[in-house]
Amino acid sequence: MTADGAVMTGPCCEKDGSSRPLSVVVLGSGAAAMAAVIAATERGAQVHVVERATVGGTCVNVGCVPSKHLVRSAHLQHWCDEHVEISDGCRCDGVPNAHKLHASRQALVERLRWQKYESVLDENPHVTVWHGEASFEDSRTVRVRSLAAQATQTETLLHFDRCLIAVGAEPYIPPIDGLASVPFWTSTEALASDTVPHRLGVVGSSAVALELAQAYARLGSRVTIFARRGLCTRTDPLVGETLMQALLDDDRIRIHCGALVESVQCEDGVFKVTLTTSQAVFMTDALLVASGRRPSTAALNMAAAGVSWHAASGQIPVDTHMRTNVPHIYAAGDCAPMPQLVYVAAAAGTRAAINMTGGEACLDLSLVPWVIFCEPQAAAVGLTEAEAQARGLRTETRTLPITSVPRCIVHGEKFGFLKLVAETPSMRIVGAQAVAAEASDMISTVAVAMRGHLTVADLSGMLLPYLTASEAVKLVAQSFTRDVHQLSCCAG
Repeated sequence: MTADGAVMTGPCCEKDGSSRPLSVVVLGSGAAAMAAVIAATERGAQVHVVERATVGGTCVNVGCVPSKHLVRSAHLQHWCDEHVEISDGCRCDGVPNAHKLHASRQALVERLRWQKYESVLDENPHVTVWHGEASFEDSRTVRVRSLAAQATQTETLLHFDRCLIAVGAEPYIPPIDGLASVPFWTSTEALASDTVPHRLGVVGSSAVALELAQAYARLGSRVTIFARRGLCTRTDPLVGETLMQALLDDDRIRIHCGALVESVQCEDGVFKVTLTTSQAVFMTDALLVASGRRPSTAALNMAAAGVSWHAASGQIPVDTHMRTNVPHIYAAGDCAPMPQLVYVAAAAGTRAAINMTGGEACLDLSLVPWVIFCEPQAAAVGLTEAEAQARGLRTETRTLPITSVPRCIVHGEKFGFLKLVAETPSMRIVGAQAVAAEASDMISTVAVAMRGHLTVADLSGMLLPYLTASEAVKLVAQSFTRDVHQLSCCAG
């Protein structure tokens, strides 16, 4: 048994008693799919991967990797703008070269796609990759239609013992009047652009929306965000309030909360965005629609296999073992009802593969940290104070402003906090929320502490390096019993 509770067995074979390898078909080649392919082949399966687009899925091609490259580039540009005179006469003024940034971003994507996806598949003798559109023929067969032109299109039938649906998700397009007839951006186009629009409108307040909005603002765009509600509305309200304050500190960003877009028009390259709520009209040179993502399941013909799915949401219900209602067909990642996070998808894919090949593994989603990579970052793990109390827990909380964290002081951070939620009387940590330049590191530290069921006292007594983001975790824990403002800067 592994540390995560998975029961490992030897090389798998079909239960008919034959010695032939188990035949597994994996639909997709993103995070969940790749994790499953690796785990299944390690356990003796013969795997067929079907991919209709580019190998690697969302994260490496049009998601995490290019977006974080863009965010980092925008951060460096912003830093240069704020610090034209660095030291000893060194200067870093000038305007960003969007074409070079795009070329660098694309080179990174191609390098990582080859290193982490294409070469892994190509060099595995137990894997066959099929490029085409997959659909179920029955509960044991997948039909693959090649991506060639209609006249030369071919079809292949793949018979399987087990199947994993890991087709991921695609941008959700809201029903806005006129939107379908204008050349709007999704995150895919925003990350592929080699230009920076003078004015950018952003529909949505998702993590993707906020990250790209700030990045483009720092590269020179005047950005207007149309948020249907507020920011980060599913966590502690202080997160959204603080992030809003930080984003609006940039005079190139405007945020309209409670904004419902009624219609969109485009004439001579200029977008006209009309709001339902106020009938206000906004003019932009590009329009990014980032209202979330929807599972890419509609074309799979799951009825032929007897697989249940929710047509409205596109999601495929699964149990904690990633099984659908058809016992030998599994689903994992963004197409299943779980957080749309790449590390969750990979964990789900691995567990699906273990279960498909005779093992036993469950996916525990009780402790899932998340991060929005704006500057400052927003991050959280576990329960908010309100969620804990709604579950009948008695709680005690402390909120530490970043102006009390040595590293944040040195870096000149203006906006942010770290909040710790503890259950009483045990004082075990049950949640945390943060807004800070390195909130991801703070929350990762708390997540490890929560996995170990640590208490406030445990965190207070830990030795953490001075002038690190993680030191904030110790300081906020100490604030439960002491006034940290009265301590020396590295007091134990």
